[in-house]
Amino acid sequence: MMEQKLILLILFVFPFFTYSDAELKRLPIFDIRKFGAKPNEDISQALVNAWKKAIASPNACKIYIPRGIWMLSQVELFGPNKAHIEFSVKGTIQAYSDIQKVPNKQADWITFSQINYFTLTGGGLFHGNGRTAWKSNDCKRNRHCIKLPINLSFNFMKNAIIQDVTTKDSKNSHAKCFACHNVTFLRFTVSAPADSPNTDGLHLSHSSSVNVVSSTIQTGDDCISMSSGMSQVRIRDVTCGPGHGVSIGSLGGSPAELDVSGIYVTNCTFIRTQNGVRVKTWPSGPATLEISDIQFEDLIMVEAGNPVIIDQEYCPSHFCDRSRPSSIKVRKVRIKNIRGTTKTAEAITLKCSGSKPCEDVEIGDVDLKYVGKHGCIITTKCADVKLRSVGNHNPPVCAINSLSHHHRHCA
Repeated sequence: MMEQKLILLILFVFPFFTYSDAELKRLPIFDIRKFGAKPNEDISQALVNAWKKAIASPNACKIYIPRGIWMLSQVELFGPNKAHIEFSVKGTIQAYSDIQKVPNKQADWITFSQINYFTLTGGGLFHGNGRTAWKSNDCKRNRHCIKLPINLSFNFMKNAIIQDVTTKDSKNSHAKCFACHNVTFLRFTVSAPADSPNTDGLHLSHSSSVNVVSSTIQTGDDCISMSSGMSQVRIRDVTCGPGHGVSIGSLGGSPAELDVSGIYVTNCTFIRTQNGVRVKTWPSGPATLEISDIQFEDLIMVEAGNPVIIDQEYCPSHFCDRSRPSSIKVRKVRIKNIRGTTKTAEAITLKCSGSKPCEDVEIGDVDLKYVGKHGCIITTKCADVKLRSVGNHNPPVCAINSLSHHHRHCA
């Protein structure tokens, strides 16, 4: 039933994407082999040539990459297009492990930009071959580290569906969505080991009406991260883990950052993740934006760390100053029906700004059991938050502005 509702929603939002069987047979198909592509060889130029044909087509068309392994150094695929383009990948597109084989060090591996009505599908694999690059990643210590390419970069896109594809072992984040509107990630799979650095599954910024549905994300950083200028994001039926959870932020490092609103994370499962759902902002940052209308509901935690956390003292790699509180306002947050097990004794942490306390925060129906160190007591922790408690809670929700203390170190 859920899948049927989802399909109906997609057909309503993307009516241009639907064709009869007869129409499908008449769609122009640009098979990369007809443009000189050969298995196990670099297909960059062949793909660019096929793309030029596709964006010039006055009718809907398909770019086709058949089964097999196809090497790709780097490609940037720009619009505008005249009609809907389906990019169908059946095989494996594989990056070179050597970062020196990326021609443009400032660009990502595969970039789609300025396209209206687009589908990426086919069941294929985008293999970033990132293991060698991870070994030289020093971004935790070096703010001026070398930029590594993101597997899939979507910029200035409208009315797009990315479905039934897998991205694996990206050198950096697996997918990025920047300045996009009305984009759906459906049955989208991310695969990378837990120790892979900076490999966010999906990073969203300056975009609106983004849906992530029925997807599986296994990675070494945030499964989904959202930053400046995000609005109306719906994350539903996503399994996250390993990874760092679903994050809003970090925010606060730049005065140019924009408000974030309308983030709904529902019916998701977190399996042995470092965090569950969290909001993170820098202290002492120049940004004065607002984060509002946030809903975390019907979430299952399986030995997850920090199942729910608002951290307005987030300070990665000591790049910020804790001397002054965050200038970001967090308000209208709904946390409901969070259940399962936590591997950290602090099940819920609401650590808000001393200068701009969190407002209109409601928690209801939490049932979390602790599975960590023997002798630790499961607790919640709150500071500078105007909290409303409804329903049942295990553990009990902390008193406002009270910090709990453990009998022993349980982090």
